[in-house]
Amino acid sequence: MELLEILKKAVEKNASDIFIISGLPVSYKIYGQLTPENEEIILPGTAKDLVEEMYKLASRDISDYEKAGDDDFSVSIKGLSRFRISAYKQRGSMAAVIRVVAFDIPDYASLNIESSIITETAEKTKGLVLVTGPAGGGKSTTLACMIDEINKNRNGHIITLEDPIEYLHKNKKSIISQREISSDTESYITALRACLRQSPDVILLGEMRDYETISTALTAAETGHLVISTLHSVGAQNTIDRIIDIFPSNQQQQVRIQLAQLLHTVVSQQLVPCEDGKLRPAFEIMKCNNAIRNMIRESKTHQIDTVISSCGEEGMITMDSYLFNMYKKGTISKNTLLKYAMHQDIMSRKL
Repeated sequence: MELLEILKKAVEKNASDIFIISGLPVSYKIYGQLTPENEEIILPGTAKDLVEEMYKLASRDISDYEKAGDDDFSVSIKGLSRFRISAYKQRGSMAAVIRVVAFDIPDYASLNIESSIITETAEKTKGLVLVTGPAGGGKSTTLACMIDEINKNRNGHIITLEDPIEYLHKNKKSIISQREISSDTESYITALRACLRQSPDVILLGEMRDYETISTALTAAETGHLVISTLHSVGAQNTIDRIIDIFPSNQQQQVRIQLAQLLHTVVSQQLVPCEDGKLRPAFEIMKCNNAIRNMIRESKTHQIDTVISSCGEEGMITMDSYLFNMYKKGTISKNTLLKYAMHQDIMSRKL
């Protein structure tokens, strides 16, 4: 079983992920469905050989993975694609899930990403833009499209902090510095503090994952930079509440005031299966107007959905409205609509 052959087949099949796990055949995720390559079971020895081959391709030391049991890194294969690898141990054997990442930045229109999300973010010069959603929801692709749009239209310095680097950006109108956590810098927080001294205009932070990172990201946005980042939350209200709740209670009011001043846009997205067998993104778009800023300051985030629903002319839309529009167009089924809706009981009555 050759690793390169497995990777080539994944690209040919247009798979998003490859699963190499002992006791199962090599499997590909194609449009959200797991498909085994054949009936040949991967033995622990074969899995070990394949994972070791990944480390050789990436010219990466395997010793840290052998001690810790988890590792994330990426590798490029000329003429084929880039691959983001998450190696781990399960039941005492080596395993890996490999994400297929195209060399070129995809065209956001062809991926059905709302154009306003990309173009309006590119026009911002300071503040905070968040792209949220579940793992595997397409956040990295949306971020890459945002950065590419800024790169094409603005003269400045863009710094990306990623774990690991997925899409490779070429210098166009801007200069881009792409830093990978663990290989180029010690951690998100170390890199974020350092990049404030590297004359950035735009900072892309792969993930706001803890108190220190979120606090420093807010400081960066406060000092006149555009900060774009992600959170694993669905919905604007949940995103704002999660950021505030990570801080001690005696700091939360100050954070509300900061967010109300700094936050521009929250884009929540998830990939939903469509009637044609493919996956397409569904979005919730919240843009901070005066009403929403007041709600954040006054701890009334539970009212945000109502404002989003009533401000369609400002380019806002709730997740449920977006899904309902997809259903009316025949893009998704009734079952899919109900499964992915944020408020299933209300959606059932609406139907």
